[in-house]
Amino acid sequence: MFSYITRIALSVIVFGIAIYQFIEGEIGNGIFLIILSLIVLVTVWFNEIILFTFLSIRKGKFDKAARRLHIIKDPTLLIKSQEAYYYFLDGLILTNQSQMGKADGMFKKALNTGLAMKHDRAMAKLNLAAIAAGRRRKREALNWLNQAKKDDDKKILSDQIKLLKQQMGRI
Repeated sequence: MFSYITRIALSVIVFGIAIYQFIEGEIGNGIFLIILSLIVLVTVWFNEIILFTFLSIRKGKFDKAARRLHIIKDPTLLIKSQEAYYYFLDGLILTNQSQMGKADGMFKKALNTGLAMKHDRAMAKLNLAAIAAGRRRKREALNWLNQAKKDDDKKILSDQIKLLKQQMGRI
């Protein structure tokens, strides 16, 4: 895994070579190198490991997702939004492995680092509410649940929020 600074530098170098190819009259090589530099530049904002981890989780292959995610040794080298999604995905994987204490910390790190989308923030807060309810902390769980309800403006998680509220009535 390369840091984003290395990727930007590599993209600039390849773009410079593409300009040189245009000057030399090699139009095909120049176009190919510009496309190549754009692909490298896009990986600065969309980390391929995180994208593949999202796909593995969506398919339900959490062990494969965990292996892929832990290829990233130092998440602080990622840009802030990618770092937040790293912690978010790690929290989802740890929740699936029933390691609620570690998952709680990962979701809080993801929220503090700054998840980009509101429904992802709502999902993290919903998971934190479920973890708090599992620990019999009803007030904390209600707080997280109300925050999740505020962030879920498109009502994607409304069924899960209602279900968790019903389960919390039994606590």
